[in-house]
Amino acid sequence: MVTTVGTENTLEDLLTDLVKLDYDAADAYRSAIDRLQNPEFRATLALFREDHLRHVDELDGILKTSGKTPPQEGDVKSYLTQGKVVVGGLMGDKAIIQAMKTNEDDTNTAYDRAVAFKAVPQDTHQIFARAQLDERRHRDWMEAALARL
Repeated sequence: MVTTVGTENTLEDLLTDLVKLDYDAADAYRSAIDRLQNPEFRATLALFREDHLRHVDELDGILKTSGKTPPQEGDVKSYLTQGKVVVGGLMGDKAIIQAMKTNEDDTNTAYDRAVAFKAVPQDTHQIFARAQLDERRHRDWMEAALARL
């Protein structure tokens, strides 16, 4: 799936879409964790899931401070991300990690765009930059894990 998150016209829309994307990612991680056989992979993905939930909390805070109501869940894409993991579960850990890497490619793209978004307050930009580093770390780990499988 190729994401459009980060192409919004307003900061509020970007924040809202990032929250939804991180909820979707956390849901996909839950599905992956439930299906992985390797305990190291499960533990690592559980930490990555927590990163996505932290992103939700941080972005929610920005939206609430600006008087906006943050989303409470992902969107329809969550069915797609979970679906890739469910199918991957039929083929083992490698397929699950490959599916999750595809999801991480999208979150990397979204946060790369968020960091480059115009007219973002400094504190918000710092949150975007930390999340971008998380996403890069997730994807790098997945690439290394796939190389070992």
